[in-house]
Amino acid sequence: MSRRPIFVVHKHAARTLHYDFRLEVDGVLKSWAVPKGPSTDPREKRLAVAVEDHALDYADFEGTIGESNYGAGAVIVWDTGPYRNRTERDGEEVPIARALADGHAVVELEGRKLRGRYALTRTGEQRGREQWLLVKVRDEDADARRNPVSTQPESVISGRTIEDVAAGRD
Repeated sequence: MSRRPIFVVHKHAARTLHYDFRLEVDGVLKSWAVPKGPSTDPREKRLAVAVEDHALDYADFEGTIGESNYGAGAVIVWDTGPYRNRTERDGEEVPIARALADGHAVVELEGRKLRGRYALTRTGEQRGREQWLLVKVRDEDADARRNPVSTQPESVISGRTIEDVAAGRD
């Protein structure tokens, strides 16, 4: 049995605090900056701005990116786990790379904080960056009352918060 692809959500305190939503696709991490972080409420549509792909070995990175580098600031692994591509057209699965190229994908996340199906839909472009929406699909894991962004701020790897990393605390 082959290994399932992973997703990772990095909490990133760069110029502004945001969450980087990443999906393993064809050996890289396709990435979107989500300013407000993912939601478990299907009524909330979260802006997701496409950013550059990252190497797969970046998935477990936690630490501080130096001031002279792009994305300078503290980073934690806010959530991670395997995912399944659930994108279909006419009853047939659409490969994830093609679904993203076409502008719409549905994935089922199996993380510690995020579970169930999420849809990514491209809505246009602004300042040379693709704009997408990240939306929780109505399923058994949807929960309008739960807000993991505010109630679960710690890393799923180290237990540290973004403030701990920024301050250099173990």
